[in-house]
Amino acid sequence: MDETKKNPSPAEPTWSRRKFLGAASTAAAGFMVVPRHVVGATPQRKAPSDTLNIACVGVGGMGFSDTRGVRSENIVALCDVDDEMIFRLLHSDEVEPAEKAMYEKAAKYRDFRRMLEKEKVIDAITVTTPDHNHAVIAMAAIKLGKHVYVQKPLTHTIKEARLLAQAAKDANVATQMGNQGHAGEGARLVCEWIWAGAIGDVFEVHCWTDRPIWPQGVDAPTEIPSVPSTLDWDVWLGPAPFRPYHPAYHPFKWRGLWDFGTGALGDMGAHIMDQPFWALKLKHPTSVQASSTVFTKDYAPRAEVVTYEFAAREGMVPLTLTWWDGGLMPPRPAELEPGRMMGDEGGGCLFRGTKGLLVCSTYGENPRLIPETRMQDFKRPEKTIPRSKGIRLEWIEAIKKGTKSSTDFAYSSLLTETMLLANVAVRLKDKNMKLLWNGEKMEFTNLPEANALLHFDYRPGWSL
Repeated sequence: MDETKKNPSPAEPTWSRRKFLGAASTAAAGFMVVPRHVVGATPQRKAPSDTLNIACVGVGGMGFSDTRGVRSENIVALCDVDDEMIFRLLHSDEVEPAEKAMYEKAAKYRDFRRMLEKEKVIDAITVTTPDHNHAVIAMAAIKLGKHVYVQKPLTHTIKEARLLAQAAKDANVATQMGNQGHAGEGARLVCEWIWAGAIGDVFEVHCWTDRPIWPQGVDAPTEIPSVPSTLDWDVWLGPAPFRPYHPAYHPFKWRGLWDFGTGALGDMGAHIMDQPFWALKLKHPTSVQASSTVFTKDYAPRAEVVTYEFAAREGMVPLTLTWWDGGLMPPRPAELEPGRMMGDEGGGCLFRGTKGLLVCSTYGENPRLIPETRMQDFKRPEKTIPRSKGIRLEWIEAIKKGTKSSTDFAYSSLLTETMLLANVAVRLKDKNMKLLWNGEKMEFTNLPEANALLHFDYRPGWSL
């Protein structure tokens, strides 16, 4: 949902805008709760055995989609640091009346910590916040035995990804990262075709995106405007270093800042790098090297090229994978017909093997062998990968059946770690060297100072 889109003024709403925002701004301890007696609930109330009690943390932007994506279950709590986002959800013309009634009955919070403390009936949570808050929210829920769905990228740092995956494994909870392309038909076809030998041994891959579509390579603003009364800025900052509120950060445009986001690769790598990661059975790369345009102490660069090397694995040959963003593109293969787009407007992925090439669009969509004559002659293999009902429904089914989803934390943490290695390499590009990576030990072996960028010190009061 477009966060700038104006919501219709509701006629006779259950909560008026004035009442909603007024209550939120005066709520004690930075949170707002609808009392249980108002919704007819009791502390012992349980949903039917086949229905989950889900809490949604972050309901604006992509959080709007994630919240609606689990509406088949019983949504018992809505949490957002900005009351305006909950108001938009409640009064969106996209929300059906029965769905709206469920959201109105749900308890409302600004602070996820209060929510987890108060709402004992929660079975699972969705986390759709800026990247820097993913790990602390998810970890708090996992420690309470809650199942967790986290938007991509899984975490803000490499160490967070490692710790979160281990915690989920130890707690035996169902997890999922929200890279929806992984649930698509195209992603499965890419795997099945490559595994069937359609292009032989794959030794080179190129991934690219049109991102960033938000500010990068700039200096942070110096003005210090007032914090909106609807926003809890301290909770929005979470574990990140303190800085004054500015509308240049919230909503949406936080992605380009080192303190809050993970840049273009962190945003779209989970969608585009996911295709080779799955199809080529990748885990830890052995090296990473980067070049980029200028970046600042606050913001990532406008464009970058990052090259990873992977060793041979599971019968597959060594691989070089190169990432391009900010308008930079890989060389156009001679085999691609003139006038034919490589990927789509958002990006794509090109696989080069010993027997040919395969290209797909963003999210793995529309895979094709090139040139088109190869595609026309290609005898498609049987479909061997189970088809998905959707990324969120996979997670719900995994919870209910005690199974694993296709991009659970065991898988998505490795993908996220690989993606985030790029940010370390970019920030150290002045070293002009290939960084050697020991994934098992989680350390760079030829530049110890790079290891300091695997994590950052949280603000006092915040921890995993």
